[in-house]
Amino acid sequence: MCSWRLLLCLIFTLTFLFGKKMHCQEMNDYDQLDNPAVLPLITQLVYSRISNLTSILSHQITADSNFCVKDPDSDWNQAFNFSLDLGFLASCIKKTKGDITNRLCTAAEVKFYLNSLMDRSTSANYLKPNKNCNLTSWVPGCEPGWACSVPPSQKIDLSDSKDVPTRTSNCRACCEGFFCPHGITCMIPCPLGSYCPLATLNKTTGVCEPYLYQLPPMQPNHSCGGANIWADFSSSSETFCSEGSFCPTTTTKFPCSSGHYCRTGSTSEKRCFKLSSCNSNTATQNMHAYGVMLIAALSTLLLIIYNCSDQVLTTRERRVAKSREAAARSARKTANAHHRWKLAKDAAKKGASGLQAQLSRKFSRKKDDETLEKAKILSQETSETDVELFPHSQPSSMVASSSSVPTEKGKYPSGLMDIVHEFENDQHVNHNPDTGKETRYKSATKEKQPHTHTQIFKYAYAQLEKEKAQQQENKNLTFSGVLKMATNTEKIKRPFIEISFRDLTLTLKSRNRHILRNVTGKIKPGRITAVMGPSGAGKTTFLSALAGKAFGCLVTGSILINGRHESVHSFKKIIGFVPQDDVVHGNLTVEENLWFSAQCRLSADLSKPEKVLVVERVIEFLGLQSVRNSVVGTVEKRGISGGQRKRVNVGLEMVMEPSLLMLDEPTSGLDSASSQLLLRALRREALEGVNICMVVHQPSYALFKMFDDLILLGKGGLMVYHGSAKRVEEYFSGLGIHVPERINPPDYYIDILEGLAAPGETSGLSYEDLPVKWMLHNGYPIPLDMRQHAAQFDMPQSVNPVNDIDSNGSGDVGKTFAGELWNDVRNNVEVRGEKIKLNFSKSKDLSDRKTPGVFKQYKYFLIRVGKQRLREARIQAVDYLILLLAGACLGSITKSSEQTFGASGYTYTVIAVSLLCKIAALRSFSLDKLHYWRESDSGMSSLAYFLSKDTMDHFNTVIKPVVYLSMFYFLTNPRSTFAANYIVLLCLVYCVTGIAYALSIVFEPGAAQLWSVLLPVVLTLIATQPKDSKILKAIANLCYSKWALQALVIANAERYQGVWLITRCGSLLKSGYNLHDWSLCLSMLILMGVIGRAIGFFCMVTFKKK
Repeated sequence: MCSWRLLLCLIFTLTFLFGKKMHCQEMNDYDQLDNPAVLPLITQLVYSRISNLTSILSHQITADSNFCVKDPDSDWNQAFNFSLDLGFLASCIKKTKGDITNRLCTAAEVKFYLNSLMDRSTSANYLKPNKNCNLTSWVPGCEPGWACSVPPSQKIDLSDSKDVPTRTSNCRACCEGFFCPHGITCMIPCPLGSYCPLATLNKTTGVCEPYLYQLPPMQPNHSCGGANIWADFSSSSETFCSEGSFCPTTTTKFPCSSGHYCRTGSTSEKRCFKLSSCNSNTATQNMHAYGVMLIAALSTLLLIIYNCSDQVLTTRERRVAKSREAAARSARKTANAHHRWKLAKDAAKKGASGLQAQLSRKFSRKKDDETLEKAKILSQETSETDVELFPHSQPSSMVASSSSVPTEKGKYPSGLMDIVHEFENDQHVNHNPDTGKETRYKSATKEKQPHTHTQIFKYAYAQLEKEKAQQQENKNLTFSGVLKMATNTEKIKRPFIEISFRDLTLTLKSRNRHILRNVTGKIKPGRITAVMGPSGAGKTTFLSALAGKAFGCLVTGSILINGRHESVHSFKKIIGFVPQDDVVHGNLTVEENLWFSAQCRLSADLSKPEKVLVVERVIEFLGLQSVRNSVVGTVEKRGISGGQRKRVNVGLEMVMEPSLLMLDEPTSGLDSASSQLLLRALRREALEGVNICMVVHQPSYALFKMFDDLILLGKGGLMVYHGSAKRVEEYFSGLGIHVPERINPPDYYIDILEGLAAPGETSGLSYEDLPVKWMLHNGYPIPLDMRQHAAQFDMPQSVNPVNDIDSNGSGDVGKTFAGELWNDVRNNVEVRGEKIKLNFSKSKDLSDRKTPGVFKQYKYFLIRVGKQRLREARIQAVDYLILLLAGACLGSITKSSEQTFGASGYTYTVIAVSLLCKIAALRSFSLDKLHYWRESDSGMSSLAYFLSKDTMDHFNTVIKPVVYLSMFYFLTNPRSTFAANYIVLLCLVYCVTGIAYALSIVFEPGAAQLWSVLLPVVLTLIATQPKDSKILKAIANLCYSKWALQALVIANAERYQGVWLITRCGSLLKSGYNLHDWSLCLSMLILMGVIGRAIGFFCMVTFKKK
């Protein structure tokens, strides 16, 4: 009969599980619970009802706790999946004599408990008053660790999520494996990872251990019950399975065995990695061995990089140098052989022509009977003479050919001419140096281009030897030959640029003062024009005005290019400008500097061998062969000499084969020999039709004689002389100014213009009269304020006064301080506006040269930056070492908190990584501003420059997180994976690198470093503050540190499961983080990095200096 009752109860219970609200009314025979066959079935049925609670609460969990629960079913199964061991449930069924279902909390009571925990105003130990526990009703089941049952007449529906049942009868201690909170009268299963045994009373303290509640006063029959709370770790740490132990069920706890480690809240022990040590009862594995191995590996790698960083480039340069030297030797041998062949050919031609003429005369005067005798005599004489025609160094084949010439009658002259024609038709001998440059641009289509280093260098040095031979021949040319060479336009491939200027006047806007005034003249192609004058005469300003770089000035007059009003920026691809400062990359060799400039600025149609030829020619002309593979050097690292550096500075513009070359004091700081070497190189450029204009300061007389034209400026930017440099002494002699003996004429004239020397007693002039004399000499109009000087020279009435602006800047007299300040600010803004407008203006390209595009220049920039990084590898190694030490220090000092999921350590990580990576990234642009300004002004791509720097910095972006985590991760040993931490730091480094780009471009180096240190600290403090207001929350969302810290915490919090579920939700709720936002955090970091790069690039292009 009892078996049928039990079977009927099982049927009713299964019916409930399928949605029918039916209960077993007949389970009153408690004796059947001791039956080993029946108890497991009942236990499974009760467990099924408990498990069914997950699906009932899933919607509520998703709505209220979506920020801390990704998958409600998965998270609740990991917390309440007791299917592996239901012993605690069977024990409770026996203890309650089958009344367990009436003591379990319904969905409404569970929701009430969870909502109370999420309410910050309520303590975890005390719940709000409810139906069963309030001021008027307080049964023993309301005490911690106790629970009650419902009356027999009341039916319990665990799926009811709205009404809390009346549960006040039959109160008793909570079952083992369950917890009964203070303030409700039902039981909730303890989650996996917790340890919930029955409490025992400590009579000394009166506390129910291992829990922290006490027995209620005045109730002697009340005893210690079960667990009383499950909340966050700080409020209910006693219910968590302690570290060094693991709890497979909520009622059993075992110590962690040796070779395994058990964190707090573990349900099983985890095996330690190999090489890591784990003692018994340990919470974390000791992975110091991995740290030591990583330190050793990274230290070895850093030492190799530090000591051998230059070896890669040095070895490659050595191999290329061997190929170049071999090619040079081969070219010299070939040139010497060609020279000997040519001498032999010329001697043969000369001998054959003379002999033929002599025989013709003799045959015409003498009779036929004497012909044979004379021919034999001549045959004997010429056989001796023929050997003497060739030098003793001729090849053996030539001697054999000459000795085998037939000596029969009438055959000798024709045989000798055949030998001459054989020389002329020989492909290996007939190399005319005159055709060297003519075939330069045709060789790419007629012959297969050389592609190896050896072939390219052989081609280049062969062409150089031909050019040397041609120059030697040019020295021996007759007058007609010189005319023929000068009028041969086929050799000159560069377009001509002639610049003429009339009444060119530059007035400083801020001071209303003239810098240049009424300058008229012309600089011509194929000539070297020197601009000289005392300090403050406007020499550099004049050069800048011609180059279109005069800012903050009012420019009047006209500048014509080839007789037309064209912008000089339309010809910037064929205009070279050499600044006064040596703006050269110090961490590149001489050849690398020149080769990069040639690649980016020569025509894209020019083949690589031709570009190599251009570079080799410039290196030879400038006398840089001995230092071609030497690093130029910087202030910290010694390189080539100052004179050689100056020549490299000039060579950067020469390799682009300009049509107009302007140089600002290229000989300053050079000795006389170096200056003459530089002028000879410029003279060769002028022979190819290049228009060269250079500012010179105190040249020697030997250097002065090498100039073609001279522009002499006086104080105030007035022209004193413009014409042939050879006739300047004649002009001043006509004014009564004679150069004393043993005095350098240029120095004497500059001393006169400076007022240090008198023009001479016979002249009756002062230095202020010289500009007026020049204007009168050429018939130029005289400015109004200078007419008083012109009156003493009988100024013609036809001269009209012009440019009557006050040259002394007296227009500002009478202005108040505020007026002057406003004027200065306005002029400053106007100057910046002019620069920005010029940076974005696009001039029509009239240079007729197609330079490489952005992608090719990006490739060239990338190669250059790669070489620079290799030579700066020691600095990179120091950066890595500092980052390694930072990870070790923070990993050792930081105490990882389980409750905050390591947020404190991650906060220090964000600050340290941001600060160190920002400061290192500042070097990418802050140290190369001058180089960028020069290169962009010459037409190189700003985008290619920026992208190459950014691309090369990606190496640091990838490596630096590994370096830092190799110490920090293995010392703190968080629950999150190494890959998750690496991905977050990778995005963080990318973000702060972009911000550092913007800082380094906008600010000076000192200010940029201060901002780099200040920003990580301030932004992290803002990100970690409580977000009580919307404004503060909006500001925090703009902080990259907030997203980095959130991503790191989320990655770690995701690994806390089971008993940690409430702790996870409480911590994330307090921080304002969302478990679903990990991808959003990474996206925001990447977006901020992109925005930082975009701002940096925009500022770099907008505010670049000319």
